[in-house]
Amino acid sequence: MTEKTYKTECGTIHYWIGNEGNSNSPALVFLPGLTADHRLFDKQIEYFENKYNVFVWDAPGHAASYPFEFSFSLSDKAKWLDEILSTENINNPVIIGQSMGGYVGQAYAELFPEKLKGFISVDSAPLQRKYLTGIELWLLKRMEPVYKHYPWKSLLKSGTNGVAVSEYGRKLMYDMMMTYNGNQEWYAKIAGHGFKMLAEAIEADLPYEIKCPALLICGEKDHAGSCIRYNKNTDIPLIWIKNAGHNSNTDASEEINKLIEEFVTQIN
Repeated sequence: MTEKTYKTECGTIHYWIGNEGNSNSPALVFLPGLTADHRLFDKQIEYFENKYNVFVWDAPGHAASYPFEFSFSLSDKAKWLDEILSTENINNPVIIGQSMGGYVGQAYAELFPEKLKGFISVDSAPLQRKYLTGIELWLLKRMEPVYKHYPWKSLLKSGTNGVAVSEYGRKLMYDMMMTYNGNQEWYAKIAGHGFKMLAEAIEADLPYEIKCPALLICGEKDHAGSCIRYNKNTDIPLIWIKNAGHNSNTDASEEINKLIEEFVTQIN
């Protein structure tokens, strides 16, 4: 994997890319969730990097992609992603987005439906307006102070235990959160802006229709937000992962790698 950078008007995005597959095969584009970074998909990159073209980033404002001006929208993230993929001659991406990464994938599908080869949502949820209540949207816009004033040690504990059930998954999330140790204001800004950006994307009330082959994957022990409740009401094929939490790709990496490989094989 080679680390590269892409400059935007708000800051520089760091991403990693491997080109082991042939240029005509689908490229697997891994998009981590809010406050996580490229390490979230270590088990997937390890498995797929010698089989396909693979891509993963530190999302704008996260980890290596900092400093960054937090004035961008979800659509901006999708547009920057498209610009990076175009630069790398990736023309038929399969987006695999975990949590917030899944929302970026849906924004990408809205903007560039003809480019998306396939979409896999990992512990994410639909962006359509009908799924959220007014109070949920109101709260999403006001989360930054909560993360800013919450005791850091308690935040570390809830942030790691709340998203994964495996020892590996919890240790990985702990390591990713420790990127912001000593700078809780940065962590709060990432989380607060992310939730606000999500609320605004939902309020835009766009179709967010997935026109390409798609698959939903959700851990049975995913208690982050209301992913389980929302995903039960979609028409996209849904696979539940036993003994897995919100970061199910870290709790059940072998099972999810197999599902991704079967999906890509079917659409290729």
